[in-house]
Amino acid sequence: MKEYKPRIVDRLLKRKLKGIGAVLIQGPKWCGKTTTAEQIAGSVLYMADPKNEAQNMTLAELDPQRLLEGKTPRLIDEWQLAPKLWDAVRYEVDHRDELGQFILTGSAVPPSSDHIRHTGTGRFIWLTMRPMSLYESQESTGDVSLTELFNSPEKITGTNTLDLDKL
Repeated sequence: MKEYKPRIVDRLLKRKLKGIGAVLIQGPKWCGKTTTAEQIAGSVLYMADPKNEAQNMTLAELDPQRLLEGKTPRLIDEWQLAPKLWDAVRYEVDHRDELGQFILTGSAVPPSSDHIRHTGTGRFIWLTMRPMSLYESQESTGDVSLTELFNSPEKITGTNTLDLDKL
């Protein structure tokens, strides 16, 4: 397995889990949502795992609370495959009355909201991830910030040590 490269969003995820019951990480495919969440998760449910997908879908329909059992924060990857999990997580957040219970990753919008009865207000917070930056991939020193680029472009200096092939 590849070594995890720390992300800027790592600190944000930890901070958000200290302030609310559940965090929904959204962003484009392959931006690292699941990998990032795995670093802090106490337990993981992979809804799309081919070995357990049929069982997971059945449980999500019949007894979604069973899928929420596990060490916290419990990561539920590809939660949108079973939209009933949204309300089950909301219910558990209310009744456990603890912070940092769940991390949900997957598509930002479930295929159907027919089974979602609550907005999640007060129980969920959204965290948007972007693809890995050059700073995070260690291909940039981070000496030049975007804020500085826009606020005072005349003061920007920096040196890039990458060769043309690497760029």
